[in-house]
Amino acid sequence: MKFKLFPKVIVFFIISVLFFNCTKSEDGIPENLEVENFVWRGLNAYYLWQNDVPDLADVRFSNQNQINSYLEGFSSPENLFDNLLYTEANGYPTNEKGYDRFSWIVDDYVALENSFQGINLSTGMEFGLKRYNSSTTNVYGYVRYVIPTTNAEIKGVQRGMIFNTINGTQLTDTNYQNLLFGTNSNLEIGLADYNAGNPNTNGTTISLTKEIVTENPVAISKVINEGGKKIGYLLYNQFSSSFDGELNAAFNNFKTELVDELIIDLRYNGGGSVRTATYLGSMISTQPTDNIFSKQVWNEKAMKVFTPDNLINYFTNEINNTNENGSVILQEPINSLNLTSVYFIVSGSTASASELVINALRPYIDVKLVGTTTVGKQVGSITLYDSEDYSRTGADLNTNHTYAMQPIVLKISNKDDQDEINGFTPGVTLPGIQLEEDYNNLGELGDPTEPLLARTITYITTGSKGDFKTNVEEYSEIYNSKLATPASNNMYVDFKK
Repeated sequence: MKFKLFPKVIVFFIISVLFFNCTKSEDGIPENLEVENFVWRGLNAYYLWQNDVPDLADVRFSNQNQINSYLEGFSSPENLFDNLLYTEANGYPTNEKGYDRFSWIVDDYVALENSFQGINLSTGMEFGLKRYNSSTTNVYGYVRYVIPTTNAEIKGVQRGMIFNTINGTQLTDTNYQNLLFGTNSNLEIGLADYNAGNPNTNGTTISLTKEIVTENPVAISKVINEGGKKIGYLLYNQFSSSFDGELNAAFNNFKTELVDELIIDLRYNGGGSVRTATYLGSMISTQPTDNIFSKQVWNEKAMKVFTPDNLINYFTNEINNTNENGSVILQEPINSLNLTSVYFIVSGSTASASELVINALRPYIDVKLVGTTTVGKQVGSITLYDSEDYSRTGADLNTNHTYAMQPIVLKISNKDDQDEINGFTPGVTLPGIQLEEDYNNLGELGDPTEPLLARTITYITTGSKGDFKTNVEEYSEIYNSKLATPASNNMYVDFKK
C-alpha cells in the first residue's frame, strides 16, 4: 500500500532547516518551562494554522530568552496550548481551513496511546447525554450499548436504559462532567422513565465500577436475508489498528456468504486511524492500488518539503501493520467485496475517519446514508511527544513529564478535492434518509427490527425512502461517553521517523 508519512529524511530536513527549534539539550530552558517550550515548538512545527497565529510565527522570537519570557505568562501548559489555537474563542475568523475545533493536549500519553487501541477506564456502559425537552439545564443519559464482559454488563445495564441521576444528584449541563467523568471510580446511576424526553426517576439504581476495558470495535457482524437479498451488516465503533485483523475477518465472512448489499453502522464511531479507514474503504470497494483514496494538505512549511506522493493515500489490497520499531505485526490480503454501492448508518457522533470513508468512496461507488448529520471533522492530527523529532522513540525524549499533544496538522479530502466541513446530511449531501434514534425505543443493535437498521433494509430492498415523517429532533446531544476518552473523536495519521 502506498501510504508514506514522515520519511526519516523529510522529518530531519523539516526540523533542522525550516523550524525554529530549540531542544532540551540546549542551555537556557528552565526546568519549569520544559513542557511549555515543547508546546510552542510542536505547534510551530506542525500546526495546520501555524502561519495564521502571530505568536507561532517563525520570526516571533529571536532567541530562547524571549521565548522563555513569553512562556512565563501562562499559568499552565494547557493554558498556553489553548491560547495558541486558531479558534473562534480566540477571536480568529474562519478561513479556507475553517477554524480549529479539535486539537487537544494530554498530561498522560500512555492513556492516550491505550485509548487509540480501544483501552480505556470505563464501566463498560457507552451512553449519550441530552437535555430535557422542558429544561435548559437538566440532562439525562441513554445507554447506547454495553461492552461485553464489563462491569456494566455484569450489573445488568442494557441498551435503551435512561438515567438522570448519579449518586443521587440530578444531572445538569454544569455537573455532568464531574459526576460521570471525574476521578470517582464508583458511581450509582438512577434509572428513569423516558416520559417524552422529560425523564421521571423510577427508584431503581445500579452501582457501577470503572475499570480498564478493552473494546473490540468490530461489535456486530452478521448476514441478514431480506427481500431476496443477502445483506452484510457491520456495527463498527472505532478505527483501531489493533483490530484490523478482526475487521478483515468480518469481510471474509461477507465475501464467503456472497453478500449482495452492505450496511456499515457508524452511528457511534468517532473515528481513529486513517490507515484503518483506508483498509475499510478498500474492503468495501475493490480499486486499483494507484487509485487515490484521500489527499492531505499540511501547513506551508511541511508542504514545501513533502513530495506529492507523501500527501496521498491510495487504495490497497493488503493489510501491512508494523509496530514502532518497524517489525511487521499483521500482514494479510484485504478481503474486498468489490461493491458498487454501500449504505452507512450515521449520527451526530459519526466523525473524522468515519466521515473520511464516506467521502473517499463517493467518487467511486454509490454511497447512501441513513441517520442524522455527521460532525464535519475533515481534519486529522498526529501525536507529538517531547523529543527532538516529536516521536515516541525520538532522541532525547523528555522523561520528566508525560505530556503529549494531538494538534490538527492536516486537512483531508477525497480524490476530487471534496470535503464536508459541516458534515454529511442524509438526503442532502448524499442520497438517504434523515432519521434520529427513538430514545424511547432504541431497539436491539443488529436486530432487523431496530428502527434505523429496519429503515435501511427497507431502503435497500424496495428503493423507497418511505412515506413517513422523519424523526429528527430539534434538540441534540450535548456529549457522549466516547468524547470523554483520551482518543475522543480523533482522526490520526502515523508519525514515523
